[in-house]
Amino acid sequence: MRKYPLTVAFMLLLSIAATAQRTDTAILLKPDRVFDGEAMHTNWVVLIQRNQVVAVGDADGIKPDGIYTTIELKGKTVLPGLIEGHSHLFLHPYNETKWDDQVMNESRAERTARAVVHAKKTLMAGFTTVRDLGTEGAGYDDVGLKTAIEKGIIPGPRMIVATRAIVATGSYGPKTKNIDNELVKGAAEADGLDALIKETRTQIGNGADLIKVYADYRWGVNQTSTPTFTVEELKTVVAVAASAGRKVVAHASTEEGMRRAILAGISTIEHGDNGTEEIFDMMVKNKVAYCPTLSAAEATSEYAGWKRGSLPEPQRVTVKRKSFAIALQKGVTICFGGDVGVYAHGDNARELEAMVSYGMKPIDALKSATSVNADVFGYGDRIGRIKKGLYADVIAVDGNPAENISDIRKTALVIKNGVIYFNNSPK
Repeated sequence: MRKYPLTVAFMLLLSIAATAQRTDTAILLKPDRVFDGEAMHTNWVVLIQRNQVVAVGDADGIKPDGIYTTIELKGKTVLPGLIEGHSHLFLHPYNETKWDDQVMNESRAERTARAVVHAKKTLMAGFTTVRDLGTEGAGYDDVGLKTAIEKGIIPGPRMIVATRAIVATGSYGPKTKNIDNELVKGAAEADGLDALIKETRTQIGNGADLIKVYADYRWGVNQTSTPTFTVEELKTVVAVAASAGRKVVAHASTEEGMRRAILAGISTIEHGDNGTEEIFDMMVKNKVAYCPTLSAAEATSEYAGWKRGSLPEPQRVTVKRKSFAIALQKGVTICFGGDVGVYAHGDNARELEAMVSYGMKPIDALKSATSVNADVFGYGDRIGRIKKGLYADVIAVDGNPAENISDIRKTALVIKNGVIYFNNSPK
């Protein structure tokens, strides 16, 4: 067993202790304004006891009993902890290391070490929950990461995990020209009803909170995106997952892939690059939500040489902008999720800025990242709002993000499950 010098051990303990502050004493938050997940309010306060919100409302109507601590948040906005809807904590930006090289050449130990760092960065940026949509070759390590966070071993957000995700054989990477090479796959391959039933149950049995399928992918002629599973196959996955109380989400960027996923009863469409008026009408009718991942398209375009403002907008970005505008006009339920991991963890707010830049009102973007995501993901009775009885996942930022969405980056306070992880307010 390795022994640390006393001073090093002491510093390690201090470092761990400084990560979070747990107290049973009630906490009264006094900001300039409170966004409760639905609307912005002035002269409101929030009272937290242990891991729950016990009161929220007009300051004159809330009088705490017993001993409590007041945190003055002048000039600040209090919000529910933000919910990242599309993350990959086991990936890091592709301009650092290409996706193939991450999956094939980075050890599981390295990838987990990176994920631990990514989890902390995400939490400190004010994102107290993430829906992590696939480990991309790291097996069920997201389940272990989630457990470590829940046990308080490491700081991080609440995790809703998809584990391995499911793809049609031959559709997903990494790939090699020498087919005799055995490669680690970025997701689990399964085909036909029996294999899909087994894989869905296996992932649930190993800790998946939801199932992710790839309804299409770049495996067509000249690597064009084409559908992978039939409607019947997708319906089978949905039915099996539903019997275990799980939702199914679909990577889908083509019109036909989206159509099949919608008909199968998928909960959310991820990406939706080529959504049409007809497709978005179907989504509204079938109550399927849309997670556009605008920032991923921008980031990969930048990695390929695009310079915003000095070069014409790439087609991929233009296509995203068009589909997002149609979805807004049609009244589709829009989730917040940026495909973080394609770009840096902790920079999750980039997607909120993109959503507003593409035409969404700032207040609606804030709803998307809080109450909308909570409801769509099936967690609305626990998180996503500042409401009596819900978990005390609460953040504060300088300024007013309902007027300037970039104020969401100015994190001043992060509380998850009643534990203070970050607080730079005056003592």
